[in-house]
Amino acid sequence: MPLPTNLPGRTLLLFNHDWDAIGHARALGGIGHPVDEDGFDLFSFPSNVQLAFFDIERWVARLARRAGARGWKAVASHNEQFGALAAALLAERMGWPGTPVNAVLACQHKLHARQVLQQVAPEAHVPFALLDAEYGEAVPAGLSYPAFVKPVKAAFSVLAREVHSHDDLQRHTRFGAWELWVIRRLVEPFERLSRQRLGPDVPSAHRMMLEQPVHAAQYNLDGYVFEGQLHPIGVVDAIMYPGTQAFMRHQLPTRLPQAVQDRAAEVARRFLAAVGFTHGLFNMEFFYDEAQDRLSVIEFNPRMASQYSDLYLRVQGIDLHAIGLALAHGLDPAGLPRAVPQAGAAASFVYRQFNPNERVVMPDERQQQAFARTFSDGLLFCYPKSAASVARDHKWLGSWRYGIVHLDGRDETELRQRCEQASELLGWPAPYAELAAASPVFSREASFQPSPLNVSPAIRT
Repeated sequence: MPLPTNLPGRTLLLFNHDWDAIGHARALGGIGHPVDEDGFDLFSFPSNVQLAFFDIERWVARLARRAGARGWKAVASHNEQFGALAAALLAERMGWPGTPVNAVLACQHKLHARQVLQQVAPEAHVPFALLDAEYGEAVPAGLSYPAFVKPVKAAFSVLAREVHSHDDLQRHTRFGAWELWVIRRLVEPFERLSRQRLGPDVPSAHRMMLEQPVHAAQYNLDGYVFEGQLHPIGVVDAIMYPGTQAFMRHQLPTRLPQAVQDRAAEVARRFLAAVGFTHGLFNMEFFYDEAQDRLSVIEFNPRMASQYSDLYLRVQGIDLHAIGLALAHGLDPAGLPRAVPQAGAAASFVYRQFNPNERVVMPDERQQQAFARTFSDGLLFCYPKSAASVARDHKWLGSWRYGIVHLDGRDETELRQRCEQASELLGWPAPYAELAAASPVFSREASFQPSPLNVSPAIRT
């Protein structure tokens, strides 16, 4: 899905890591378009030390001062924590095409987004309430359980889980001094801007919220808005490890009926119009309960779901990163030609550990080379972590995501066969329910137990 060769000026890419680094290199590789990069990696030391003194407004102002000398004419970022907001701020300041800042804030402030959704698409919202306690404070009595608790502002499903009692919620919201510092540093840039832009009546982002739990299949609607018009791209099925809220794989093509996809797109159209989202890629996470024929929105992400770009390219010939770059330059993505699809099915397979007392062995160089030889079209990501980081993942996420593999096949059957073969090469249990459940690193019960920060053994990689 090639971009035009005459893109004006240079493009600035912010927080360009992991799938974005791969996707942008793929989309720009054939046209030789010059780019610059900025932004630190939140998940790598020592890069993430910059979090201690990061000021998003000051950083954007510095980028704006450099723009003329560098010849930047566009900015793009699909990073949830800081990138999408920073790109919107810089585009606004420079007069470049971009997603409106207030629309990004409205989507990322999960409580505010719920309030908007309740007004414009009441059939797709779930009951919700602000948890009347700041981080670290005692949980109020008299709440109804079970409840789904999540931060008003967060990313990557951090601290989002179902709780079943007052004590359960109290344990889940206990944080050490270091954890509280990290949470506040991650949220404070957003808090300042949301107060300025959305108004003083918007609840603080340094809080958590409660929602009525929904137990149904989960999906993702991906699309973009250009000149105020919404254009759906497709739907990805998000399949969970059984009995958990943890992704096991993300798969195309979807099994969701077209009529339900159309309903999802209509909900997205109403919500995005209400928050002033007139330009950019978006991702809407939602449940669909087939028995009740009910669609329930989880949240809106005001950026591309980068993990899905490779899947859409394999199955539909659509390159989301090329679309993102076109939008950054104010070009209509409808004019981009499609690539020839190479597969009938593709998935992003997520490998997780649910029992922090079990050891995970990372594939060695020989195993990784064997994977590369056997699956030349595959992608492999390994996420080794220290014992403290693994323990924090279990507390904040309920599991440790130690690897991801992207593969495709002629159909679902071949896709599964290739996944099982790849998993055997890597020494990991394949992310299919009956296979993962048989592994010692999968424990359905463990996924619902808060993990103390001192229980994980050393993890050898």
